[in-house]
Amino acid sequence: MGRFDGRVAVVTGAARGIGFGTAVRFAEEGASVAIVDLDEAAAVDAAGRLPLVEGARAVGIGCDVSDAAAVDAAVARTVAELGGLHILVNNAGITRDNLLFKMSELDWDLVMNVHLKGAFLMTKAAQAHFVEQKYGKVVCLSSVSALGNRGQANYSAAKMGIQGFVRTLGIELGRYGVNANAVAPGFIASEMTDATATRVGMSVEDFRAAAADRNPVKRVGFPEDIAAAVAFLCSDESSYITGQTIYVDGGAKLVS
Repeated sequence: MGRFDGRVAVVTGAARGIGFGTAVRFAEEGASVAIVDLDEAAAVDAAGRLPLVEGARAVGIGCDVSDAAAVDAAVARTVAELGGLHILVNNAGITRDNLLFKMSELDWDLVMNVHLKGAFLMTKAAQAHFVEQKYGKVVCLSSVSALGNRGQANYSAAKMGIQGFVRTLGIELGRYGVNANAVAPGFIASEMTDATATRVGMSVEDFRAAAADRNPVKRVGFPEDIAAAVAFLCSDESSYITGQTIYVDGGAKLVS
């Protein structure tokens, strides 16, 4: 028996990286999974690679999470094809890093729309199902960058906004059997951080080694580390936890 047998999970931005790692964890533990991603072809491909248990299903759905109509359609399709909705992981995100005086209004708006508006729209669509059935789990991805990071005024503001968002969800939805929490990753080895290494002129290996040296456990994180925390917060074992943010960063916050 898996922790998520008979449950349906939606993970946004799940065609790769942390999102895909999280989708894999849900599938391994018995869930049916909807992979929602801006890149529909990648979402369909990722859904086809999930290690589903017998009786579970997966679907890949193309969706711009900042578009209300697209979000409503994605949630409706999930319920229709997978038979319900019990878990929502708001993972979709982008970066448009720059120093404040160089940051464009578009770069600000794009980051806010994907991270904050996307989480708002997806949660609003999902909570209608959660409230009706008196059960639901919401986990949003924050970041250690919420505490401030040079060149990331937009991203940092969005990720701290996520923490306020889940605190409010906890207050509003707790009486309906819905738990809402956030996970704030530290440095995670992924396509996104590898691209940052290239942008700053470092090799991926050196970039990861430098990141590992900045935290007490002296290693970088991997999508599986975040997936483990998300899975716990989406399980019934965490039913007395809501409105919280868990930092999964190898202790980096302790020494920053």
